[in-house]
Amino acid sequence: MFVFVCAGCGAELTTPLSQVALPVHTHQSYGNGVQLPVLMRAGTFAVDPEPWGGPWRRWDEIEPGEAEARGIHAPVRALSDAVPGAVVIAPGDVRGTRLIPEKRGGSCCGLDGADGPNMACEACDSPVATRVDDCSLWQAVRLGSDAVHRVPVDGIHPTTPLSWAELAETGEVTPLYEPIATWGGQSGTSHYWSWSPRWEAAAGHALAHLLVASQGRPVKVPEGVATEVFQRALDALLPAGAPKRRAALAGPELPSPDADADILLVPIHPRTGRTWTPEGPTASAYLVPLPLGVWLTLVSPPPYLPVPASGRMPRDVLRDDSLPLLPCRPFRGDRPTFERTLVRLPAVRSPWLRTILENVGHGTSPDLVQAVGP
Repeated sequence: MFVFVCAGCGAELTTPLSQVALPVHTHQSYGNGVQLPVLMRAGTFAVDPEPWGGPWRRWDEIEPGEAEARGIHAPVRALSDAVPGAVVIAPGDVRGTRLIPEKRGGSCCGLDGADGPNMACEACDSPVATRVDDCSLWQAVRLGSDAVHRVPVDGIHPTTPLSWAELAETGEVTPLYEPIATWGGQSGTSHYWSWSPRWEAAAGHALAHLLVASQGRPVKVPEGVATEVFQRALDALLPAGAPKRRAALAGPELPSPDADADILLVPIHPRTGRTWTPEGPTASAYLVPLPLGVWLTLVSPPPYLPVPASGRMPRDVLRDDSLPLLPCRPFRGDRPTFERTLVRLPAVRSPWLRTILENVGHGTSPDLVQAVGP
């Protein structure tokens, strides 16, 4: 475990933290006036390898080859010139800092970090971090990689990451639906029932990989939740006909997929960020990475009430309680996450993928992936 200290004076700025993988939904902006929760779990940190926030340069200001050197293989609106490698933590894990009031940014309900670092070290007054808690953004504090140092905590030995088998047994599923809190204006805070923002971000990320894996051919995903989440978009974006490339679920504690599976939906280790890899005949299949909680939901979808029962309720029958409200629209993956992922995959240089990217970006395919939440 580590604490982060001010690079200027050495004052401690965090509680002891352990490193985990950067969540897929880190850069997601969801809806309008939505109160998203805290991004990172308490006691953890992740490193964002890419620049975040201003200053920005428009695409036409980027030198030839510069974007590709930064891992961007298709045009984007703008690129950040901020220092990469920010340490992302939960706001409650910060210590020894104060807010800089004049660095409020262009936010409407909180802080968005648009004016740069908005937190200073209490000991020496150096800007050290940026707090983000505006509406529609995941709440987090980003410690500047050039403003803090990582210091090991004495007496605390590193723990071994859980094995894949342990994760499959003890990992938490990510629910498909959840209540979304909003700023309700005169009526105060309100809620509505919707698809999970984390699921929508994960689906946008995975859809970009599925398109690359398709090689321009139709794709068939496994029946069940995967059909609800991916099939409609794949059918709309890819040509119809045969032969189809087949996607299958694969991962720890699952039977080996059939040898004819071209694409495997596999989990990401939540601590190391590594993708599960198969052995045997399917080792050459394209791996589509999914957050562990999302993958677990695909593997073991939530139970649904079967048929009404009369008389005394047997122990093995689900209770006849009211079902939760369901979202009022079909599932759509998060469009900005989809675009952000696709432009970072070298295959996007292919003309057919570039055409899909342009059509989605120009809104000519509005029902395929969503730009924002409802």
